[in-house]
Amino acid sequence: MRLHFIENGPALLVESDRRVLVVADLHMGIESGLERHGVHIASRSAARTDRVIACIEETEPDLLLLLGDVKHNVPVTSRQEYLELPGVLESFRERVPIAVAPGNHDGGIGRFLESGELLPADGALIDGVGYLHGHTHPAAELPGHLIVIGHHHPVVSLIDSVGCAARARPAYLYSAADERTRLLFVPAFNEFAGGIDVGRLRKSGLGPLSRSIDEKTAEVYLADGTYVGSPATLCPADDR
Repeated sequence: MRLHFIENGPALLVESDRRVLVVADLHMGIESGLERHGVHIASRSAARTDRVIACIEETEPDLLLLLGDVKHNVPVTSRQEYLELPGVLESFRERVPIAVAPGNHDGGIGRFLESGELLPADGALIDGVGYLHGHTHPAAELPGHLIVIGHHHPVVSLIDSVGCAARARPAYLYSAADERTRLLFVPAFNEFAGGIDVGRLRKSGLGPLSRSIDEKTAEVYLADGTYVGSPATLCPADDR
């Protein structure tokens, strides 16, 4: 198995028996959610879709796995989502088979999917790799494998020599959960989704697996695969 970080996503290509392109936390329809809070932004769903298609064309996967929170609004489905999601998903299907690991924002997502595209909410194994949105406990067959997780929107703020922090950047966090299970937290694809600093993921309470992060030995990578350290070195305890 080989992992490839796709900087133009951020997205992840898992290469084993099949080539699986993983895109987490699209949050299509986020603009209508922001509008309800007084933030008015024109829909960027088309541009976001084009970025996914560019990743598909770059990696030529056998499967596009949408790792939860394909849609944004909860508990309802917004008018924007009803209008845009069918075309967005069809544009993916025209190029590659898709599967969806449903997230906590994905109530009703099944109405937009075709038979066999919706995976169980507690995750699924594909070619020996577990895929899980991350808001639930994993299915019994996932521990003992690498589990790829969305939901947490990890980011990292890099500090320069004079102590100034750069803008938070999407990041991957890799950690052993136990002797047999490894976790890979992947960043959100949506540019408006925000994030949680890698040094705060363990105590964030966002999902049950975040509590298994070993902050001393975990590894943090930027969207292009550059290794930048561990949560313990990037975020000293007295800075949290």
